[in-house]
Amino acid sequence: MGLVVFVFAAVLMLDAGLKKTLVSTGSRDNVIFIRKGADTEILSGINRDQAALIESLQEIARGPDGGAQVSKETVVLNSLGKIGTDKRANVVLRGLPLMGLTLRPQVRIVEGRMFRPGSTEIVVGKAIQQQFEKAQIGQALNFAQRQWTVVGVFDGGKSGFDSEIWGDVEQLMQAFRRINYSSVIARLGNSDNFDALVATVNGDPRLALEVKREQIFYEDQSRTLSTFINILGTVLSVVFSIGAMIGAMITMYAAVASRTAEIGTLRALGFRRRNILAAFLAESILLALVGGLGGLLLASTLQTFTISTMNWQSFSELAFSFTLTAEIMVKTLVFSLVMGFIGGFLPSVKAARMKIVDSLRAA
Repeated sequence: MGLVVFVFAAVLMLDAGLKKTLVSTGSRDNVIFIRKGADTEILSGINRDQAALIESLQEIARGPDGGAQVSKETVVLNSLGKIGTDKRANVVLRGLPLMGLTLRPQVRIVEGRMFRPGSTEIVVGKAIQQQFEKAQIGQALNFAQRQWTVVGVFDGGKSGFDSEIWGDVEQLMQAFRRINYSSVIARLGNSDNFDALVATVNGDPRLALEVKREQIFYEDQSRTLSTFINILGTVLSVVFSIGAMIGAMITMYAAVASRTAEIGTLRALGFRRRNILAAFLAESILLALVGGLGGLLLASTLQTFTISTMNWQSFSELAFSFTLTAEIMVKTLVFSLVMGFIGGFLPSVKAARMKIVDSLRAA
């Protein structure tokens, strides 16, 4: 039961870690503009005229200089080699202006410095530095027929940005021969103005864009992978739990067989059948709870590990950690109690149905 609970908790922690990583990528005060019908930034396209219109919207926050707090960005995929293996994986390259860093306060440079606008300098996320070749400060990556020098490493606060590479938006657009932006990130002047912004965008035929809160957008990016993890985890947990419940049933049947005399004595002293039933059920549930706590304790050690896999929504590499929450702890313990109840029910019924005479004679 402890091993089954470990598997069950690990799946829930994996899904929670994925969602936490992507949801924390966005900010509630930020909105993202993408092309209508596009599920990801990679499939989106926003021309320069549309980007200029976004800057003029009254719902967008203004900086001290009166300029709109807007980051016009391009997102492309590039294949990089992983450290210690001959395998390659897709990595998100994000071109953005310096305003893009301002709109993401959870991101900070931890080594080196930020790239200079107009240069072929790049900064890499912590997960990129740890997992991919030539991603250390001073090294250079070759892509789009240019050499890009790594000048800094940033910490995305355990968000999806840790798995990205950032550079100057205009340089990346020129290198990849892009004429349109992939998305536009903007900060709302007031978080409550979101509905008004949506109405304004939908009412302007020149925009033909979709606007979402940044947190909601990134939460949607986790849906496909999250669904796969949940389905796979549920199937495994159900299959393993059947074996665990059969094991519990065999154990409790053995316990009933070895306590025949005790059952007969208790019945002779006046204990009713429901008392015997409750006693054996309580024992089974208690043993399951012990197993559940052991499995949960073992699963909690997974929080020190980081998983790197492809996000099927964006087709890029994403690094995230196992995350244990109070909700997962409750679900895990309830799961173990249910297994204990089901596994111990039939043996408990058998013990309760024993006749006093037969029990004492068997002793």
